[in-house]
Amino acid sequence: MQIIKNYVNGQLLDPFAGQYIDNVEPATGQVYSKIPNSDEHDLEQAVVAAEHAQKGWANTSNEKRAAILCRLADIIDANADMLAEAEAIDNGKPITLAKNVDIYRASANIRFFAQAITQFSSESHAMEVVAINYTLRDPIGVVGCISPWNLPLYLFTWKIAPALASGNAVIAKPSEITPMTAFLFSKLCVEAGLPDGVLNILHGTGPSIGGPLTTHPKIKAISFTGGTATGAQITKVTAGMFKKLSLELGGKNPTLVFADCDFEDTVNNVVRAAFSNQGQICLCGSRIYIERPIYDKFKQAFIEQVKQIKIGDPLEADTQHGALVSKAHMEKVLSYIELAQEEGGTVLTGGNQVTLEGRCENGFFVEPTVIEGLTNHCRTNQEEIFGPVCTIMPFDTDDEAIMLANGTEYGLASSVWTNDLKRAHRVAKEIEAGIVWINCWLLRDLRTPFGGVKSSGVGREGGLEALRFFTEAKNVCVKYG
Repeated sequence: MQIIKNYVNGQLLDPFAGQYIDNVEPATGQVYSKIPNSDEHDLEQAVVAAEHAQKGWANTSNEKRAAILCRLADIIDANADMLAEAEAIDNGKPITLAKNVDIYRASANIRFFAQAITQFSSESHAMEVVAINYTLRDPIGVVGCISPWNLPLYLFTWKIAPALASGNAVIAKPSEITPMTAFLFSKLCVEAGLPDGVLNILHGTGPSIGGPLTTHPKIKAISFTGGTATGAQITKVTAGMFKKLSLELGGKNPTLVFADCDFEDTVNNVVRAAFSNQGQICLCGSRIYIERPIYDKFKQAFIEQVKQIKIGDPLEADTQHGALVSKAHMEKVLSYIELAQEEGGTVLTGGNQVTLEGRCENGFFVEPTVIEGLTNHCRTNQEEIFGPVCTIMPFDTDDEAIMLANGTEYGLASSVWTNDLKRAHRVAKEIEAGIVWINCWLLRDLRTPFGGVKSSGVGREGGLEALRFFTEAKNVCVKYG
């Protein structure tokens, strides 16, 4: 039974109150480690450490901060196999996905922002021959980063990397559902020589530590990725505290397939977009709209490919579809499949819990599920399921496709599949989403702004947007004329 510890002021510590919660392996349903259930005493200790460390870290040159962060990225790469196995055990995802996506991106995130801070420039504005204005960008101070369970180390580093590169001290809370790689990462930070107190990692539930972290008066900014309801709560409890907020929230993402698409490539990628990581990616395309002339052909090809997805033990190299992250989440997903049928939908494939033999007989597995026959306004098409469930529906015109795509409260991501260049640009302009992929999905350039509109969030991450979020702009005006 492994005991996870907090990481405060460069040390691995037990929680102040000695309280722990169970950590369950999704593929087996068994408790395999204990997680600190930190509280306000642990938070206060982390704030003191962060405040003490921040000024020295901010006064460290960009080049030196970048060198330390790049060393940390190198250590992640050197431990990629260990981290991937830990992620597969902790999250339930296939180990090949964990290594090729999660752990690869964790080191890439850190290396990208380490290099980006050395290129970060500020603006200047000359007032003819009278004066010049220039902009200083200083770190905020102590900031809070809260990351989700679906891409644990990937999204944990996506938040802390720009915050650290900018000279802030960070208090981070990983999800209590998937805490293991954040714990292992804290050990790598010690090895990399990250100064004590610059990064502090507190484990625990939302009520015990997440809530206090968001409202602590000395934490000046919050970067959060998670559910829309939690994002709304953070906005509510911090109102009047004038904290900077970056909220990357839920999605109910549309996939628009036009008749002139590259058929085989589109089928392959739409399957991947719907079911990667068991559909537990905020960017997954869960509402698939297909132009009517190819609807039946596409449906048949799509279903046949979905049926070929191999469900199995996440630790086996040929597994394509692992376990859902928890029993509660599995039950939620199954309840939505039942709801879809009550709403008039027909399950074309999948729809059931899967019981595997051997080690994973008590795991949380659900078949990839495709449903048709629903209206766009039903709950199944309006609410975020965040699992291996997608719906398909035909459309007749470009305008109808756009209307269907925009017909939810969410606006995170979308994909459009067509070889008509004019249509691609026109539809991309009209879709209400922070990201539109044309003839691709999850093709990411870390320099680009990332985030959503409507109920999918506030603010943008990535590239200069992240560095701007984690710094405060100050205008300096010098009169010389």
